[in-house]
Amino acid sequence: MTKQSFTLHSTNKLLSRQLRITVVNKTYTTCSSYNTQLRDLTKHGNYQECLTLYRQMLRSTATPNAFTFPVVLKSSAFLSLPISGKQLHSHVIKTGCHSEPFVQTALISFYGKCSLVKDARQLFDESPHSQKLTVCYNALISGYTRNDQFVSGYKLFARMRFMRIPVDAVTMLGLIPGCSGDILKIGESLHGFVAKCGLDNDFCVANCLLTMYVRCGSKELARKFFDCMPIKELATWNAMISGYAQNGYATEALELYRELESSGLDPNPITLVGVLSSCAHLGARKIGVDIEKKVQNSSFKHNIFLNNALINMYARCGDLRKAQEIFDNMLEKNLVSWTAIIGGYGMHGEGETAVHLFNEMIRSNIRPDGTVFVSVLSACSHAGLTDTGLDYFDSMKMKFGLNPGPEHYSCVVDLLGRAGRLDDAQKIIKTMPMEPDGAIWGALLGACKIHKNVDLAEVAFDRVIKLEPTNIGYYVLLSNLYTEVNNTEGILRIRVMMREKGLRKDPGYSYVEHKGTTHLFVAGDHNHPQTDEIYAMLTRLDDLINVSSGNMVHSERLAIAFALLITEVGQDILVIKNLRVCGDCHEFIKSVSKVVERRFIIRDPTRFHHFKDGVCSCKDYW
Repeated sequence: MTKQSFTLHSTNKLLSRQLRITVVNKTYTTCSSYNTQLRDLTKHGNYQECLTLYRQMLRSTATPNAFTFPVVLKSSAFLSLPISGKQLHSHVIKTGCHSEPFVQTALISFYGKCSLVKDARQLFDESPHSQKLTVCYNALISGYTRNDQFVSGYKLFARMRFMRIPVDAVTMLGLIPGCSGDILKIGESLHGFVAKCGLDNDFCVANCLLTMYVRCGSKELARKFFDCMPIKELATWNAMISGYAQNGYATEALELYRELESSGLDPNPITLVGVLSSCAHLGARKIGVDIEKKVQNSSFKHNIFLNNALINMYARCGDLRKAQEIFDNMLEKNLVSWTAIIGGYGMHGEGETAVHLFNEMIRSNIRPDGTVFVSVLSACSHAGLTDTGLDYFDSMKMKFGLNPGPEHYSCVVDLLGRAGRLDDAQKIIKTMPMEPDGAIWGALLGACKIHKNVDLAEVAFDRVIKLEPTNIGYYVLLSNLYTEVNNTEGILRIRVMMREKGLRKDPGYSYVEHKGTTHLFVAGDHNHPQTDEIYAMLTRLDDLINVSSGNMVHSERLAIAFALLITEVGQDILVIKNLRVCGDCHEFIKSVSKVVERRFIIRDPTRFHHFKDGVCSCKDYW
C-alpha cells in the first residue's frame, strides 16, 4: 500500500476490516487475551467491534475484570449508547469491580458523555472512595463542563480544594473550557490559580487558557498572553487561530495565520480548518482558494475535516459549483459533509436541491442529527417549501427518534410565518414542550414584518426584548415595520426605547473582494480613491433603469457600481453585506442585472440572493 501511495483512509478501512475478521475468527480463552484485543479495537476507533467482542467474552468462560470495563465503557460513551452503558454498570457491580478507581472514573466519564450528569453525580456521591480521588473529581468536573453546567463544576472544584484533593492539569483542562461569555473574572482567577500551582508551564493548559480568553470576548488578553509565551509550538498557534475563528474574530484569525506563515512553521489540518472557517465568515474567497491549492499539494488532501471546511467556505463565498465538486470528489463523506452541502444550497435559495440531497443522504444510510435538520428546515423555509419542511419536522421524532430543540421550532415558526400562516406559527409556539427562546419570538416578529401584521408583531417584540433586551436587530425590525405602515408614533417609541437602553443601530456596510483586496463601503461613502468614478457609474445605472438612488446611497449600490468598474464584461459579481438587503435596493439590483446582463450575488447575514435577467433567486420571498 505504501508503494502504491494508497491513502490513509484506505489503510484505516483495511485495518478495520482485518480487526473485524479477527474478532469473528479468533478464539480467546483468558480475560487477559480478551482485554488486549478490546484495547486494540478501541485504540483504532473500532468501538462497535469492541462491544461485539465484549459480548463474545460474556458467552465464553472468561470473566471481565477491572481492566475490561474502562475500555468497553469508553466505546459505549463514544457511540452514545446510554442503555449499553447502564448494563455495563450492572456488570461492574456483579463482578465486584465497583470500588476500583479507574472503573469508577470510567463510569462517571461515561455518564457525563451521555448527558446523564445527574447519574454521574449520584455515583460519585454514593462512593466515599471516589470522593478521595483526583481522577474521579476530574471526570465529574469534565462531565459538568461538557453539559454546560459550569457553575456545578466550579463548585465541585472548590470542594476539591477544600478537601485538599490534589489538583492536576487534567482538572484544569476539564474546568477551564466551561468559562465563556460574561464570566471572565472567574477565568482570570483560574488563570491565577494555574500560575500559582505552576500548571501554566503545561502546554495544553496554556493553550486552553488562550481559548478561554477569546471565548470570554477578551481577545486583547488572549493576544497579550499569546505574545508573552516564550515558546509557541504549532498547537499554540492553532489554539489562538481556532479560538478567533470560533468566536467571530475572523479578521484577527487571518492576520494571525499570516504571522504563522512568516514564523516558518508549517500549518496542519487543524490550522487550516480554522482559517477556512474565517474565510467563509468574511467571504475571503482568494485566501480560501490559496489554501485549497496548499491542501491539494499536501499529504492531507483527503482529510475529511479539511474537505468539509472547503465545502462550507466555497458555499459561503458564493461558489456552489466548486463546493459541489469538492463534495463529489470526496473519498468518504460523513454527516458533516452532507450538512455542509445541504446548508450551502439552502443559503442560496435552492431548497429543492437541498431536499434532494437530504433524501439522498438518508438513502446512503447516513443517520441525520439535529444539526442537519436545522439546515434542511431552513432551506425549506427560504424556498417556500412549507409542507415539505413540516413533513421533515414531524419525521424527526416519528422516524428518527430525535427530540426537536428550540432551534428546530424556530425554523418551523419561520417556515409557517414566511408562508403567511401566522396563526399556525402561534399555535406551534403555544404547544412547544419548552419555553420559547429569543430566536423563536424573533422568527415570528420577522414573519409579522413580511406580512405587515403590526398587532402580532408588537406581541412578539414585547416577548423577545424580555429575553434579549440588547439585541438591536429586533428594535430595527419593528421600527422598519412601523415605517412601512406609516406609524410615526411607533417609530418614535422605538427610538426612545433604544436611547434609554443606550442602543445604537449597527452601521450598514458592503464589500467586494478584488485581487485579494477588500473594498468596503458604507451608506453615502465618499472615502474610496475611485469615488468620482463610482458615483458616475451609479448615475449611468440610474439613467438606464430610470430611477434615482437619492442623496444617501446605500452601501450595496456603491459596491455594485465599483465592481462594474473593475471586473470584466460577463463576470459574476459577489457583494457581501452585514445587514438585510432593503426592498428598494433589491428592486434596484434586479433592474440592473437585466440592463447590464450580469449576475449579481449578494450575501446578507442569513442567505444569498442571485440576481440575473431582472429576477432574484429568492423569488422576492425573503
